[in-house]
Amino acid sequence: MTRVVITGSGAVCAAGLEPADILAAVRSGASSLRRITQWDPTHWPTQIAGEIPEFNARTMVDDRKLHKLIRRTDLVGLYAAGRALAQSGLVAHRDALPPAAAADYSDRSGVIVGSGGGNFENQYDYFPLMTQAGGDLRAFGRDLADVVNPMWLLRTLPNNVLGHIGIKYGLKGTNACITSHSVGGLLAVIESLAALRDGEALRMVAVGHETPIEPQMVLYYHDVGLLASDALRPFDADRDGSVFGEGAGALVLETEASARERGAAVLGEVLGGGHATEAQGLLAIREDGDGSARAIDEALADAGLAPRDVGMIVAHGNGTPASDASEAAALRRIFGADMPPVTGFKWAFGHLIAAAGIVETVVALAALRAQVVPGIATLRTLDPACAGLAVSASPQVPRSNVALVLCRGFASTNAALLVRGR
Repeated sequence: MTRVVITGSGAVCAAGLEPADILAAVRSGASSLRRITQWDPTHWPTQIAGEIPEFNARTMVDDRKLHKLIRRTDLVGLYAAGRALAQSGLVAHRDALPPAAAADYSDRSGVIVGSGGGNFENQYDYFPLMTQAGGDLRAFGRDLADVVNPMWLLRTLPNNVLGHIGIKYGLKGTNACITSHSVGGLLAVIESLAALRDGEALRMVAVGHETPIEPQMVLYYHDVGLLASDALRPFDADRDGSVFGEGAGALVLETEASARERGAAVLGEVLGGGHATEAQGLLAIREDGDGSARAIDEALADAGLAPRDVGMIVAHGNGTPASDASEAAALRRIFGADMPPVTGFKWAFGHLIAAAGIVETVVALAALRAQVVPGIATLRTLDPACAGLAVSASPQVPRSNVALVLCRGFASTNAALLVRGR
C-alpha cells in the first residue's frame, strides 16, 4: 500500500496562530474561551466562545482585494493552508522545475476542503433592507441592488477556500469540498489519503475551516441544549454542553515517494481512516457509541493496526452529556481495559465544528513530537458514565507514536483518523 506522509501543517484558533503556540496554550492548562466580542452578547443565553484574539484580516490574507470576495471563515481557511504549504516547500519546489515538469506537478497536486457551509451570517446583508421595506416586496426588490453587496453570492460560496487555494498556488489536480458538519475537516484528510493511495494525485492539501460564532448559531444551538453555560468540561460529571470556537487547520499530504524525491522534511504519516453513521436522526446518537466504534474499527483495519498499537487518543470530547458518555462507551468497546491515554482539546479553544478534527490532528502531531498527552484542565470529577477512560487533568505520556483522532457531527456521523508522529 502507498505510504502517505505529512510534510506541512498549519492551524489557527483562539489559542494561537501556529501549531506550536496552540499546543503550548493547551499544555499550560489555560482556556482561551472568553466573552464574545463580535456582537454584544448581554442578552444571549451563552456569552462565551473561542474567538481568535485581535483578529486581523490582513494577517490571515494579505490580498485586500480578496477580502471583498470572501468571509471570515474563508480568511482563516486560506491562512492555515498557506502556512502548511509554506512549511512543506511544495510550491517552491514546483516553481523551480522546468515548465513541462512544473505543469505536470500542478496537475498531480490537489486540494480537499471541509467547510461548514451553512452559517446564518450569509443572510445578514438582507436584514437592513427587510426592515426598511416593512413587508413591501416591491420596495424590497426595487432597492435590493443598491443595498446588498453585489459580491454577496461569491462571498457565500462554501467552496471559496477550495477555489482560492487552487488559484493562488496553481494546484490543478483532484479537488472537492465536503460540507458535513463537524466531520468535514477530518473527512478532507481521509479523502485526501484515499486520493493518494488510488493514484489520483501525488500531493494533496487537506483543509478544514469554520467561524460559527454568530448570534443565530449561538441561540439555536442553545435552544436544542448543546451549549454550556460557562465552560466546556469533557467527560466531567458537571459538564453541561459545548462552546463554539473559530479556526482552521491544514495538512499537506504526499506519497512517500513524492516527499523523498524532493528531500522534504516529514512531520508524520497518515496511517488510516474510517467513517460511519448511526442513521439515528439529525441530533440523536446511540448510547452505546456504535457509529464511533465502527469508525475506529475501520480506521484500525485501514491502517493495519491493533488497538494496542495506539499510543494516545484525542477524543471528540465536546462536553455534551450524551455525546461524551456514548464516546466513552465506544472507546471501552474497542480498547477494553487496555486503554491508552485519552485527552481532548475543545475545552481549551472551543468546538471548531468543520475545523475541529483537522485542527486537533495538527495539535496531536505536535503533542506526539513533544512526547506528551496534554491534560484536560477543566476535568474535576470523571462522570461514572465515562468510567474506564484513561483521562486526566494532568499531562500523560503516550505509549507509542500513534494517535487516534475522533470526530462526530450532526446526523449521527462519525470519523476516526490514525496518524504517526515523527
